[in-house]
Amino acid sequence: MFTGIVEELGRVEARNGARLRIGARAVLEGSDLGASIAVNGCCLTLVASGYDWWETDVSDETFSRTNIGSLSAGDPVNLERPMALGERLGGHLVLGHVDAVGEVVAPAPGLVVRLPRDLMRYLVEKGSVTVDGISLTCFNLTDDTFEVAVIPHTMEVTTLGSRRPGDRVNIEMDVLAKHVERLMSRD
Repeated sequence: MFTGIVEELGRVEARNGARLRIGARAVLEGSDLGASIAVNGCCLTLVASGYDWWETDVSDETFSRTNIGSLSAGDPVNLERPMALGERLGGHLVLGHVDAVGEVVAPAPGLVVRLPRDLMRYLVEKGSVTVDGISLTCFNLTDDTFEVAVIPHTMEVTTLGSRRPGDRVNIEMDVLAKHVERLMSRD
């Protein structure tokens, strides 16, 4: 489980088939073989590492449902280690399970993202949403878009400062909304 508070802006160093090599340092502290690390909000497994890099194998399922498949060498990525039990929860509960890939309509600081319409039911005004692994508060909801206000610090230390209209971003809806819907739909 993650918080949506990005710890480090890493860089894709190489992509060899289904294996990604990512340049990073901070997220490697305390991360051993088999550890989970969120990459643009997608929970991936550390399978090899060195002083300032780590590798992960990406499944076809993950490539097809996220923006991970469009990454190439040099691309920046948002990185976060899972939260430890007993630590502060700085963002909101994030699983690292991407629900959809959205499209940037307007860039930060007034970031507007378009989603599949059927996912909009999980958003509420001033509710939580995760964009490329970043915990944000949404507002100005329409039938298929939402807006988030991105502060200068977040633009500097995440990928959101370089996202442009047409870019694809990973979206994770608030898990609590999905659970409530499931519970309410039971007979």
